Amino acid sequence: MGSIYLIRHGQASFGADDYDVLSPVGLRQSEALGDHLAQLGLRLDRCIAGDLRRQQDTGRLALARMQASGAALPALETDAAFNEFDADAMIRALIPGLLPHEPEALHVLRNARDNRSEFQRLFALLIERWHSGEHDCEGLESWQGFVARVNDGLQRVLQQAGHGDNIAIFTSGGTIAALLHLITGITACQAFTLNWQIINTSLSQLKFRGSEVTLASFNSQAHVQLLRTPELITYR
Repeated sequence: MGSIYLIRHGQASFGADDYDVLSPVGLRQSEALGDHLAQLGLRLDRCIAGDLRRQQDTGRLALARMQASGAALPALETDAAFNEFDADAMIRALIPGLLPHEPEALHVLRNARDNRSEFQRLFALLIERWHSGEHDCEGLESWQGFVARVNDGLQRVLQQAGHGDNIAIFTSGGTIAALLHLITGITACQAFTLNWQIINTSLSQLKFRGSEVTLASFNSQAHVQLLRTPELITYR
């Protein structure tokens, strides 16, 4: 059987003007992941990332650390199917319908860095509206559209994979949630409950034989736990 390693990107710049940039912690997480994979002696036959900067940079940094330890690796490929859904567009589209029930929502969202727990509560409410399908609107990628996009990427990977290949995919939490939904049959709500637990640069492993895919492990944190550096365990 082959393996697909789903790797969430390192910590991005939450609350900054440009979220899609790894924070100093995100840089350390990515390098720690690469060191850990090198110590495991993991052979990678293919490496793929979405085209978001935080995904690309996580892959680039982790693979560079593996190469520095002598690992022979293929070049990092790009497939936008593994991009995260557009959270900013989702918020802009769905927040008007939430305001009658949450009048302080705009203030919280505009000051997210100072209101992290309240931001997460509101974001989860918006996600529920999004994946329910009851609030779809023109110009916004729907949950079903997102799942279809991610599935297209997965099917391409499987069709091109050799027997016993090890494939790394540097992606995002929402994408991993969509894949869990597809592979295990859990509901969208259950998938996002798991999504909130996915730490930055964690590994989830899928096993595949042909077109058959199963979940082997979820949200491994060994690379940061072994360092005994709790500041590297982040969720956003």
